[in-house]
Amino acid sequence: INGVSTSIQTFKRELEIAGHEVYLIAPSYPEPMVDNDTILRIESRGVALDPEDRMMKYRKLINQLPQLREKGFDLVHINTPFVAHYAGLTLARKLDIPCITTYHTLFEEYLYHYIPWIPKSVLRWAARSFSVSQCQALDGIITPSSIIASLLQQYGISNPIVTIPTGIDVSDFESGNGDKFRDSLGIEPHKKLLLNVSRVAYEKNIGRLLEVAQDLLKKSRDIHLVIAGEGPAKQSYIQQARDMGIADHVSFIGYLDRSTDLIDCYHSADLFVFSSKTETQGLVLLEAMAAGTPVVAIAEMGTKEVLQDGLGVKITDGTVSDFSAKIVEVLDQPDLHNTLSESAKLYAKDWDSSRLSARMAEYYVSITAQYPRELGSHA
Repeated sequence: INGVSTSIQTFKRELEIAGHEVYLIAPSYPEPMVDNDTILRIESRGVALDPEDRMMKYRKLINQLPQLREKGFDLVHINTPFVAHYAGLTLARKLDIPCITTYHTLFEEYLYHYIPWIPKSVLRWAARSFSVSQCQALDGIITPSSIIASLLQQYGISNPIVTIPTGIDVSDFESGNGDKFRDSLGIEPHKKLLLNVSRVAYEKNIGRLLEVAQDLLKKSRDIHLVIAGEGPAKQSYIQQARDMGIADHVSFIGYLDRSTDLIDCYHSADLFVFSSKTETQGLVLLEAMAAGTPVVAIAEMGTKEVLQDGLGVKITDGTVSDFSAKIVEVLDQPDLHNTLSESAKLYAKDWDSSRLSARMAEYYVSITAQYPRELGSHA
């Protein structure tokens, strides 16, 4: 599960608790999925450069439009571009209801990792043009952080933009069995476990974490780096760890069950380390904090609005030397570690998912008010 799907899942759950009826249209997957009547799976195909993702088949989705018209929707909320964007916009225009999107992904920083033979300046122009074209066709845009909102305005997007971050249910992360999780990985209790939870992709800058781990090991620090997640760069990073001679000190453990193993994983860590420079928000930072795990991280783009130095986190400039120094500072001072742990748990409560979902519902009402029709409670 990545940040986008976590955001969708969180808002859907909280809006339904508040009494709204929320339908999710999503791609099918080869693995069995536990769904209910409010989730419609559309036949999909794999994505060549991103094998763990799926893309809905456009014609299969369009064929569902007559059935979807009968639901009496009040609004269409798009969360991914490509097929979902165009089909969602088509449905909204046929039903004469508003269509909005959440801009989750900073494409201008992603594309060159996948098609590096095209000049970065050309890819940035293409990504920005694509974003402008899509956003200008909609009735409203949501961004998870104000920094991303400002960036979209710099692109020339003139449609209304509001900032509504995704929240977390702190109670989901308060209790976990870290010792059991360590045992399952064979990590000795005396080792300092550094954890990163992330999509394992080049834009997440995980190579920097490998460099930091190597630096700490050269300084005889007894650490073990755990990377939880999947992605197109996983095998490349595994090979990089081997080439650096640190493979025995790094574990790539794949996806984890969010309701059980992931929570135990957060509680197993001495520190949560984060090196991405392209986040629109950075939900995993808040999840780690809710578990009481101190964070050492780079604060750039959307994470600037999540991270405040001293409130559960030590912010690094991202160089190997400073990253390592911040990690050592926290690990070598138990009082500092405990202070950061307690402040992390308190700070995470400021990002309550029910409160932020109420803001989303208010935004839905303001958007649908622009369309003169009787409203139900469907999204």
